[in-house]
Amino acid sequence: MNPLSALYGAAVQLRNRMYNRGVLAARRLQGPVVSIGNLRVGGTGKTPFLMLLGELLLERGIGFDVLSRGYRRATAGVAMVDPDGRPEEFGDEPLLIARKLGVKVFVGEDRFRAGEMAEKLCGPQLHLLDDGFQHRSLARDFDIVMVSDKDAHDTLLPGGRLREPLSSLARANAVVLTNDTSEAAFPLAGQQVWRVRRDIVVHEQLEPVFAFCGIARPGEFFRQLQEAGVVLAGTRSFRDHHHYTDGDVEELVKAGQQAGASAFVTTAKDAVNLTQEAASRLQPLHVAAVRMQLEDAGAALGALLAAIAGHKPPSA
Repeated sequence: MNPLSALYGAAVQLRNRMYNRGVLAARRLQGPVVSIGNLRVGGTGKTPFLMLLGELLLERGIGFDVLSRGYRRATAGVAMVDPDGRPEEFGDEPLLIARKLGVKVFVGEDRFRAGEMAEKLCGPQLHLLDDGFQHRSLARDFDIVMVSDKDAHDTLLPGGRLREPLSSLARANAVVLTNDTSEAAFPLAGQQVWRVRRDIVVHEQLEPVFAFCGIARPGEFFRQLQEAGVVLAGTRSFRDHHHYTDGDVEELVKAGQQAGASAFVTTAKDAVNLTQEAASRLQPLHVAAVRMQLEDAGAALGALLAAIAGHKPPSA
């Protein structure tokens, strides 16, 4: 292992040990908390899964809000997301969640403070904690961790992309395996194992198109487009959570023309990061939808609801 990765791993284990032994205390909200997280830096489908879980809860008439950090926003502190706002104010993923689910989303570096605001405005309902596996300062009632086949063969930061070792899965209540990820590749012992199928849906025949995105794993997006039958004239990737500038748009327009593309295609997250004026210059612009399906969703949701039914508010 990279010496820096070994040092990083020792620090992570020390921090987790301090939480496990109560030296560092996790604060508890009045309402139950369900965390959706992962082990690696980006790219395992946390946001699409959170939205899928949210849709399943809404179908059952269960009210909830979402707590998120609001990564790469230009603001600080706790705020309620305005669905008509800008990613610079709230972050692209919180905006996407608020627009897709139509529920209250709260952002804040301190997710406990965000939860307090949520409970002040919405009452002590269920909170979905976005990207919360490592945010241990907020107590949760159910931990969902997304993993992929890449996690099984990766190493810790900074040499690799893992934020925690695979052994940390012992904290999870449910481990979600994406696509054909093998259960045997992970040290599982008693956790529920859920499986999701994730792919891209393109509702029209698109060819040839210029594809662009600013996500953690752009190669996966381009590959899935091709698997969906989309002919790519060219591609361009930006850093994750990229906020598109006028210069970026001009570059994309030129690249698309040079490649002979008849249209542009991008992700829903990237569409949030495009201003209306920028989107109007990239016409026709198609947004590829991520389709995520949870196997035996009824049983999975039932297990989650049974677990949070035992939630005890801090004042109890």
